[in-house]
Amino acid sequence: MFTGIIESTAKIVNLEKEQSNLHITLQSSLAAGFKIDQSVSHNGVCLTVVAIKDDTYTVTAIQETLDKTNLSDWSVGHIVNIERAMILNTRLDGHIVQGHVDQVATCTQIIEEDGSWKFTFQYDPSMNNVTIEKGSICVNGVSLTVVDSRSSSFSVAIIPYTYHHTGFKNLNNGDRVNLEFDVIGKYVKRLMSL
Repeated sequence: MFTGIIESTAKIVNLEKEQSNLHITLQSSLAAGFKIDQSVSHNGVCLTVVAIKDDTYTVTAIQETLDKTNLSDWSVGHIVNIERAMILNTRLDGHIVQGHVDQVATCTQIIEEDGSWKFTFQYDPSMNNVTIEKGSICVNGVSLTVVDSRSSSFSVAIIPYTYHHTGFKNLNNGDRVNLEFDVIGKYVKRLMSL
């Protein structure tokens, strides 16, 4: 479990395909504190650390992960939001995030609003995921509050701290992002359909 409060960013330094798997090596100041078999959120995708060397570490993505996320868009030099799993005896500053991406969305608009930014994302509504005004959404691993909720799109407001300390500063119109919809909302939706 994660909180969606990004600890740091990591830079992709190597991508290696092995059969249908993709080994991703990243450079991060947090790498020395990682351990093998640890779960780390990468742009909202929970991946397991399989190797560590100095300030780099490697995680592996299987084909299903590649199919359901934006990992296939990643390249060497790409900056990724990272977060270690939450500690149960601490505050939950964001919201409950599983690290299981529900679907991808496309960034359709970025507006600078006098010191903050408004990002709008479009997603495929046929997958029956929903947002609600002032509800939680996880975009590339970042816990955010939904504004302008619609049936196939939503916006989020990004404060300067989040903009400068996550990959949002590198996001452009047309870029794909990973979405994890609020887990509580998903359970409520499922129960209402029974």
